[in-house]
Amino acid sequence: MTVEYSKIADVLAGKLTGKKVHLRGWVHRARSSGGMAFLVVRDGTGVIQCTVKKDAVGEKAFAEAGKAYVESSVKLEGMVKEDTRAPGGFEIGASGFELVCLGEAFPIAKDQSTEFLLDTRHLWLRSQRLTAIMKARDYVVRYLREFFFSKEFMEFAPPIITKSGCEGGSTLFPIKYFDDEAYLTQSGQLYAEVFIYTYPLVFILAPSFRMEPSRTVKHLAEYWHLEPEMAWYDQEMNMKLQEQMVEFVCQKMAKEHADLLEIIGTRKPEELKAVKGPFPRMTYEDAVDFVRKKGLKFAEHGDFGSDEEQALTAEHEKPLFITSFPLKLKSFYMREDPEQKGKALCDDLLAPQGHGELIGGSERIWELDELLKRMKQEKLSVKDYQWYVDLRKYGSVPHSGFGLGVERLVKWVLNLDHIRDAIPLPRVINRVYP
Repeated sequence: MTVEYSKIADVLAGKLTGKKVHLRGWVHRARSSGGMAFLVVRDGTGVIQCTVKKDAVGEKAFAEAGKAYVESSVKLEGMVKEDTRAPGGFEIGASGFELVCLGEAFPIAKDQSTEFLLDTRHLWLRSQRLTAIMKARDYVVRYLREFFFSKEFMEFAPPIITKSGCEGGSTLFPIKYFDDEAYLTQSGQLYAEVFIYTYPLVFILAPSFRMEPSRTVKHLAEYWHLEPEMAWYDQEMNMKLQEQMVEFVCQKMAKEHADLLEIIGTRKPEELKAVKGPFPRMTYEDAVDFVRKKGLKFAEHGDFGSDEEQALTAEHEKPLFITSFPLKLKSFYMREDPEQKGKALCDDLLAPQGHGELIGGSERIWELDELLKRMKQEKLSVKDYQWYVDLRKYGSVPHSGFGLGVERLVKWVLNLDHIRDAIPLPRVINRVYP
């Protein structure tokens, strides 16, 4: 007879009170006293206290329960009862117990160093907090997809290996590709532009790679990149879509996952509920004047760093759009504002509390002559981008798009201290293990 195992989450929701259940999972905490063992067991959906009495399970099973380590895997059966003293308000009185794998003593205890926890990340991911963060990340990604599908977007699969860069050659990861050299992609944007001529609304959700020598709390060498591209969208429509997307994710997280936010402990649902459009806006020039008035030194035609982003967003509860950057600061594919020469039709969306840039977006150059002119100015080889140039030769249309770093969004939504905790196994400048 096949045993049907219950989820701890269903027990904690009061769905199985007074019933006999079968559970399986891992020991979260354990202690024993006389003829009774107290095991707190987790199964990925929750944790619950289980009491194992010798006279209820037998001497052999009780001995196994008494020697179980933290993270030993177990199976048990028993009655569910309410108990306000127990974690979660429920307890299992075991009538059967099986030690599946004793294992070894778990190497992670309290007050371990950050480096040790990163070295043992493959084990530390089992912690309640990181588990909650990864669940929250999963929901953020689900809601991003839900948002775009509700707007009738199609998901597009780009190549990860490429011959050309999107954001400049200095941050490309080179790889040997048979007898040739290629690169890990910095962005799928250029390839998304291929598909808008087939279907006008597309998005990509895929890894991107940047060889940036940055040791900051918001940089990863490998991250997940959401990149929508929209035919017939101008920059104003583009920014509106960004605003709606961020609001959608924040409202869903606040409404549906207050429990996860409580476990993580760094963001209150009310803070996310306050994230509603319209978002404040500031031009690049006004932003430069603002940070200089705050006493920060800022180079002529420079880009904003952490200190500037912190100053710009300190007074905001919602993300802040910075618009109209100098064209020379932006990528070759960004369209010049016809009403402001030397300015790009673009935006950076900065998260509050100094979490930094979430999104970079722009109208794209769609006229062939203009693209060739910009490529010449940037000293880019037309040969390397011939396929991209071809898009402007055959039925080109006005279009725009943006790129969102998923981990940066998760970091801000959950108010995490470091971006490495927004991804299961982080890749940063000094770490490619485990």
